[in-house]
Amino acid sequence: MISKSEQDFVRSFVRFVRFRRIDDESTTVRIYELSATNMALLPLSLAPKTIKYLMFAFNFLFVITGMVMLSIGLLILGAFHQYQHFLDNSFFSVPSLLVAVGTIIFIIAFFGCCGAGRESHCMIVTFCTLLIGVFILEIIGGTMGYVMRARVTSVAQQKMLDTMTKYNSSEEIQIVWDNLQRKFDCCGTVNATDWIIKQYRGIPMSCCDDVVGAIGDMNCTLSSPSLHSEGCMDAFAHFAKKHAGKIAGVGMGLGVIQLIGIFLSAYLARSIKNCYQTM
Repeated sequence: MISKSEQDFVRSFVRFVRFRRIDDESTTVRIYELSATNMALLPLSLAPKTIKYLMFAFNFLFVITGMVMLSIGLLILGAFHQYQHFLDNSFFSVPSLLVAVGTIIFIIAFFGCCGAGRESHCMIVTFCTLLIGVFILEIIGGTMGYVMRARVTSVAQQKMLDTMTKYNSSEEIQIVWDNLQRKFDCCGTVNATDWIIKQYRGIPMSCCDDVVGAIGDMNCTLSSPSLHSEGCMDAFAHFAKKHAGKIAGVGMGLGVIQLIGIFLSAYLARSIKNCYQTM
């Protein structure tokens, strides 16, 4: 349905059109009367009209991708938060970016639905422009996710070695380390001998599965049958890389969906503009 201003234009145009029958000896020329109402209700051509409905479907999908991005960003922030002592700030900026982009997507979807419904060239162009911005942010987020995967081992190793020295002096660090070693069935940074080499009064009980003593008691030894043999650096790096991979996959994967939306909105905007110009 075209706008009221377009209807007024058509009505004024019809005033200059008179339909008459002209007969002569050899030719009959018929100019058929145009209805102002019918002209005013002329829709976009079939292809742009199809694009219009595809835009509605895409915006529904767009909202879903925004929810997915928002949820994954929040989940990763929550997962990383409890181990913030073993990561630097850059590992929190990327999932925060996902949360921000997921929120922005809801606003952009509004422009897309309104623009397609009203066949507004301005709103469709705004939607397309914002979509390009989101696409760029998603590519940045995906790239940073791959960069995080490459850095996680070296960052985790340095952070773990630094925090091990505070195990006996900080209750917070002790809780973090005990939770880490119990959850990942690991011990020390590289292995259990890290606790002995650094002279931390022995191996924490959280390095063993024995239900003896409280967490933090030094009752676990290298000869304990239930000693966790894997170092926490490798176990935690695998955990962090998996989440960083999710960020990279979400950023790149949803970026492809945004590209489809960019092409659809650009084509619809051009079709609406051409419709204006041919009226």
